[in-house]
Parts: sequence; C-alpha cells; structure tokens
Amino acid sequence: MYEHLAPVLYYFEIHLTYASLVWLAAWLVTSLMRGSATVKYWIWVATSLNFIVPVGAVIDRAASSHLGFARPLETLGAAGARVAASVPVSATLFAIWVLGTALMLVRLGLRIRAERAELPGTRGTLKPADGLPLHGVPVMLAGSGQIPAVDGVLRPHIVLPSGIDRLLSKRELKAVLLHELTHARRRDNLIRLLHELALALLWFHPLLWATGLRLALFRELSCDEAVIRDDHGRELVTALAKLAAPAQMPLLRATATSFMSRRLSLLSGGEPSRPRRAASVILALLFGSALLAGVWETVAHTACCFVARTL
Repeated sequence: MYEHLAPVLYYFEIHLTYASLVWLAAWLVTSLMRGSATVKYWIWVATSLNFIVPVGAVIDRAASSHLGFARPLETLGAAGARVAASVPVSATLFAIWVLGTALMLVRLGLRIRAERAELPGTRGTLKPADGLPLHGVPVMLAGSGQIPAVDGVLRPHIVLPSGIDRLLSKRELKAVLLHELTHARRRDNLIRLLHELALALLWFHPLLWATGLRLALFRELSCDEAVIRDDHGRELVTALAKLAAPAQMPLLRATATSFMSRRLSLLSGGEPSRPRRAASVILALLFGSALLAGVWETVAHTACCFVARTL
C-alpha cells in the first residue's frame, strides 16, 4: 500500500502547491491591472479548473521516460511519505476527506433543489420581435414574482417575469436580455456547476472558496460588458433600478446585486478604450505564462516519481 500511496500524496502536494501559486498570479493580474472583465472571468475559470485538472500528471504519464531533468521536492516528499507510512494517519485523513466531500455534495444538491423550486411554472414564451436579441435561446415567461435568470445546464434558457415588457421600455428589456443571453450562450451554469464540484472535492482549500467569489463578480461584470458593447449600458442601469424598486417584487437575484456598485461603475463608464483592450491582452499573456509555468514546475517535480516506478 505504501508504494502506491506515497507517490499519489506527493503528486497531490505538488499539484496543489503550484495551483495555489497560479491562483496568486490570477489574483494579482485581475486585481492590480486594468482590462476586460470578460478576460478576467476566463482567467478565474481557468484558475478553478486548474485545481482539479491534473495536466501535469497526464504529461508525466505520457513522457516520463523523456523527463530526466525532473527533480523531487524532498520536503514535500518526506511529508507525504510519513503520512503514507502511517496507516492510522492516512486512514483518518481519508475518512475526514470523504466525510467533507459527502457533506459538500449534499449541500450542492440542496442548493440546486432550492434554486429549481424558485422557478415557477412558465406561462408562455417570448417571441423574437422588435429586434430583441434571442439568437435561438428560448425565453420563457413565468409568474410576476419571477426574477430574470438563466435556467438549465446543458440546454440553458432564459426565464423572465410575465409583464416585464410593461415594466421596462424596449431598450431596457433588450439590455436585460443581452445580459442574460451572455450567461446562456457561455454556459455559465455549467461552469458554475464544475466549480462547485471542484469545491466539493477540495473543500479544505481556502483559495478555492475565494475563487468562487471572484467568479461570481466577473461573471456579472463580463455580461454587463456585452451590454455596453451593444450601447445599452445606461438602459441596463435604469432596468436594474426598476427591477429593484421597493414597489415591485424583489426581481433581482442576490448574486446579481452583491456587486452592484462595481456593476454600476462599469455600466456608467461606456465602451472600453483602446488602452484597456491592450491591458486585457497583456494580463491574458501574463496569466497564461503563469499557468504554463505552474504546469511545467509540477511536471519538473513529479515526473521523477513515474520514472522511478517504471525502472
């Protein structure tokens, strides 16, 4: 058992170490640099997936015999070896991880069930008319207490409250549709689910919890950028004000209102300038370099395990 468990623990330690360093790079470039919220959103998507996609292990397995440069990190290797050598310690840690993962999966299931319960039965569909941007995405009309939202993971559709066309002007309704359409076409619900599954597996890692907050922020800001590019930013501001008015039902989801000051600041700023677009390219290149460096360093410090096991 020891000869199988020790290499696994060692790779796990190396992988999480460099995934954490990539997370730090993502935080630095998205917090300290200007640039597109859409680019920043995809940076955090890649950061989340980097925690659960063992790219380094795939490279190790495929090319271990050609990676003679690989050198182990003895400190982490010794820690993993001590855990693997002690059956009580390794069994206890495994039991704690299984229990935590089970609780997180139950939590995820309850959240999905609660969100599904919030969606009442539909009362019709919105037909493509008056230049409304639907692009083949179904738009369902529900009860007046419904919030503008995207439902579905693999086949997303937009759900709007019936009567929203009387509450909002045509340009305001188009702005709301543009925002929700970006969520739907980008499969944001699927991305969110993948992150939640990663969190269930690595529930003990605080940086993965922090990643969820950054994803939520830039998910909304990036959709607002799509509205700005269509020159409907100000209409979305007024639509948000009407949907959040005390006289109406609370028509905004908590995740959409949590970052309202940041959203209003972006929507009031207008079309991104050329320097901002250049900054987006630079931050994408910087993060891409950090991500590749993280994979390279993971390979450099773990391939030796696979080389040793194949000799």
